[in-house]
Amino acid sequence: MEKKFMGFSWSLVGVLMFIMILIAKSRSVDAITCQEALLSLMPCRPFLTGGESTPVATCCSAVANINAAATTTAIRKDLCRCLEAASRSEGVDPDKAKQLPQLCGVTVAISFDPTINCDTIK
Repeated sequence: MEKKFMGFSWSLVGVLMFIMILIAKSRSVDAITCQEALLSLMPCRPFLTGGESTPVATCCSAVANINAAATTTAIRKDLCRCLEAASRSEGVDPDKAKQLPQLCGVTVAISFDPTINCDTIK
């Protein structure tokens, strides 16, 4: 007879615990992915590519959220490389990218400057 824990078999409890551990680990290691950062920055695109003179509020919220998620040097470097690559492919104006945090009133731990050497990020 199979042992039960709160009405569930031990094998099911083990699988559920394993899944919960994996989810917890992935969230603690990867605070934000490149894809998540780029998707959240979509409202910034008109400003960054020269179509708008100022960033919209949703863009500034995205900048603040990305900055808050960049909690480690590794994450900041990864985001820097991500933003650098996206800037080249999307035609981002480097001067506007440099201005973005200041215009949004956000002091950032990561650089939105696509010309920066990401290896120097701390």
